[in-house]
Amino acid sequence: MDRCIVLVDAGYLLGAAASLLAGEPSRSRITVDHSALVQGLREQAESETERPLLRIYWFDGAPDRVPQPEHRRLRVMPRVTVRLGALTRSDGRWAQKGVDAAMHAELTELARNRACSDVVLVTGDGDLLPGMMAAKEHGVAVHLWAVQAADGDYNQSEDLVAEADERRVLDRIWITKAVRAKELGGVCAPPPAPRPEIAAILSAPLPDSGLAPTVERPPEEAEHPSVTAGSDTGARDRVPAPKGVPTPKDLAALRASGTSGAPAVQHPATATLRWSSDKGWVDRPGAAPEPAEVASMPTLAQVTTAEQRWADREEDITTVSGDPYEVGQVFARRWMARLGDQSHLQKLSGMYPRIPHRIDGELLRYAARFGLLAHKDDQIDEHDRYAIRAGFWREIDVRTAAGHAPAAD
Repeated sequence: MDRCIVLVDAGYLLGAAASLLAGEPSRSRITVDHSALVQGLREQAESETERPLLRIYWFDGAPDRVPQPEHRRLRVMPRVTVRLGALTRSDGRWAQKGVDAAMHAELTELARNRACSDVVLVTGDGDLLPGMMAAKEHGVAVHLWAVQAADGDYNQSEDLVAEADERRVLDRIWITKAVRAKELGGVCAPPPAPRPEIAAILSAPLPDSGLAPTVERPPEEAEHPSVTAGSDTGARDRVPAPKGVPTPKDLAALRASGTSGAPAVQHPATATLRWSSDKGWVDRPGAAPEPAEVASMPTLAQVTTAEQRWADREEDITTVSGDPYEVGQVFARRWMARLGDQSHLQKLSGMYPRIPHRIDGELLRYAARFGLLAHKDDQIDEHDRYAIRAGFWREIDVRTAAGHAPAAD
């Protein structure tokens, strides 16, 4: 049939674009406007083949073949079909498995069924050569597109280049219409900047394991500090205990000490954060339980109807990009909009920076839907968790107009 089809190896296209624009093939170094990229591929294919587009097939890898945020956006676009292979870790590097085989099978099947007259391949993998040869034998014209190489040389298999009917190079000007290199040195959260408390957590030093533990004071010294303080024989050399990463509870205590005359209770710092990705806040043994009014705060699931749940899922697939900061904002926005008793909102605002553990756990589980567990051993990265919670508190601040200014020295 007089139609064209585009088969895109996303690993090649975006990896080569990253090499060209950022100097290394890591896709984390670039930002991609997928709508503009798909539109550019469609217009270029229709112009070159002089045939209307039937479909764009987007081949990519994903951990356990679970769609990532970009795949969720792509698969709901018109005339776009996403095919996922596996993404496995080997020798410390991530590698796609099964993507070239899927492209080969799709190419030969389309040609055998005469679904199109022209096929555009955006790939550099020489393993696709047998599929290209089979497509040509079925009377399909094969157009091979390359991304401009950073070093000016080929970044495609020479056999693949030689076998193609037509060849085109997507140059830097074409690529930059939809792809940009990320600027290094930025913070994880977009403007507005994170609060000083969050910045303090992110910049807090990790404990130094080389320091010696604190020497315990004998009971008699603890009971008579004034006597031992002036005694040379009772003096002991002390090594300061290592300081860990402050928890939200520690920061809340510091904030309370700056706003009230009563001394704040100082809790021993620990390098282990009091959260888990699946349970949210984790209380330490012996810690005081949450007040009843805090524990009674409804979760998002409790205030969401079946119709709203369906609409949320549709929005997650088509609108939410999966950025950690944005995920926190979306969750908070929905929770506040459906909250019946607005007094809960004021109570939550006064608890900053601690989020009740049931709501916090639900927030992290919601974030896991967007692939934020990928490549991280089934745990949300610590930097992403802070960004998720920063987005959550930002939306709470907008609604309550609470400044949550840091405590004055």
